[in-house]
Parts: sequence; C-alpha cells; structure tokens
Amino acid sequence: MGAQWKAKGKDLAANARGKMFTKLVKEITVAARNGADPASNARLRLVVEQARKVSMPKDTLDRALKKGAGVGDEATHYERVMYEGFAPHQVAVMVECLTDNVKRTAPEMRVLFRKGQLGTSGSVAWDFDHLGMIEAAPVNPGTDAETAAIEAGAQDLEAGEEGNTLFLTDPAELDLVSRALPAQGFNVLSMKLGYKPKNPVDPASLSAEALEEVEAFLAAIDAHDDVQEVYVGLAG
Repeated sequence: MGAQWKAKGKDLAANARGKMFTKLVKEITVAARNGADPASNARLRLVVEQARKVSMPKDTLDRALKKGAGVGDEATHYERVMYEGFAPHQVAVMVECLTDNVKRTAPEMRVLFRKGQLGTSGSVAWDFDHLGMIEAAPVNPGTDAETAAIEAGAQDLEAGEEGNTLFLTDPAELDLVSRALPAQGFNVLSMKLGYKPKNPVDPASLSAEALEEVEAFLAAIDAHDDVQEVYVGLAG
C-alpha cells in the first residue's frame, strides 16, 4: 500500500499480463508525443525498456509508438486525469487515469466511488507529496543505496521489491537523478512521477472487516481499464 497500492495476488491474476501491456501501451503513446525516437526521449526510452523486459510483442510496441507520434491511422490522444477522494473509512485515495474519452471515464469513476467519497480537485492532494519515483536494482550485491542516493541527488529512498530500491526525487530532477544512478552502481528499471502520502493510516488501526472493505474498493478501482496508478493513504 502506501505510495502506490497493488492488489493482493495481482501478479497471479489471469489478466495481469494484459493489464500490464495496456498500461504500458498508453504510457508509450503519451511519451511518444515528445518524439518517437527513444534515443532522444528519456521518458520514452525507459518505458520502451520496461515493455521489452515483459516481452511485449514488437508489433504492439510499434503500434503504440505510431499512435503517440500521430503516424497514419494509428493516431490516438490520451489525456491524463486525476480523481481524488476517499475509500471507505476515510482512507485518502488518488487515482491516475489515462483516457481517450473523459466523458466516459468521469461518470464511471463516480460510480466506483459510491462506496467511498469522490472529492474535488485538490481535496486530498494536499496530503500527498508529488515526487519523482525511480525503481533501480544494484549492479552488484552490497552496493550502498544511501550513498548512491546522496551522490545521484535523490531526496530519499525506500526498500523496493525483490531487493530493488525506490529512489525519491524532486519532480523536476527525475530525469537528472535517473541518469546519475548508473554511475553509482544501480540499473534504472522504471521512473515516473507519483504521489506519496504524508500522513498514512496504519492498517493495524482498522478492523479486519474495515480493511477488507478498503481492499475491495481499491481492487474495483484498479480493475478499471483507464486506471494507471492508485495512490493510497495507507502505511506499509
């Protein structure tokens, strides 16, 4: 939970791979607006690398690049939209969507938020820090992540998944820090702008039933096709 919520057992879900491809295709399409050549577009280069690491088919990748660049009949425009509010039991939630039809997505989000509370823009954003988030893996075991963070200019760091490290940066310095990390012994796996709760709720303070309700709410939000990320004010 915390900065970015992930559904329990999500990686084991039958549609996890398809959902991952859909998200990456949208990110590639958006990134390609600033140039379809990964060599000169840092954001696009990293997303393309992520797509290749999960074995996205080449034709799928090529179509996403063409959509973003507006080539031929493949042109598609996605808009990034944030929805803010509360899950059950007043747990703050920020939902990041990429949609080609806001008029479709907005009412669908209102329906999903019925078991919680949909707020207005800024209603919960004040309780989150907007940060650059870089997931990186050490080239060699034992590489000191704290030293790497200081030398690369990151603001903070957290333990990530599978022995990786999440480096946190000022949004404006995301690309700068990502370029500096390899020289400090870390391979950058992904980078993005995201949200980290300032005052997260301890899940232990909720009853088992209440936590299940929160989880069910988040799972329904995350399953929506336009949802890219779900940021939740829960610790851990």
